[in-house]
Amino acid sequence: MKKRRLGKSNLEVSAIGLGCMGMSFSYGPPKDKQEMISLLHAAVERGVTFFDTAEVYGPFTNEELVGEGSLLFGSRWSSPPSSVSTSLLILVE
Repeated sequence: MKKRRLGKSNLEVSAIGLGCMGMSFSYGPPKDKQEMISLLHAAVERGVTFFDTAEVYGPFTNEELVGEGSLLFGSRWSSPPSSVSTSLLILVE
């Protein structure tokens, strides 16, 4: 899997990421949890290290699914994913 560097940082992620919105939000009812965890595992096994999620996809259920799926990888990972992208808004007064 090819890698890409994000901005001027040293963070590298896979050139292909996995958009996780449809796992628990939009495109019909939420998908089967075990099937989506299997999909996450298959992505990692193919070299994907970038997962895109957001708290609005549920709310929070999508991030929890991605988090739970990553915990279940255990020793199957040669190294953990580089990044999980989430939408974040910081308000500064």
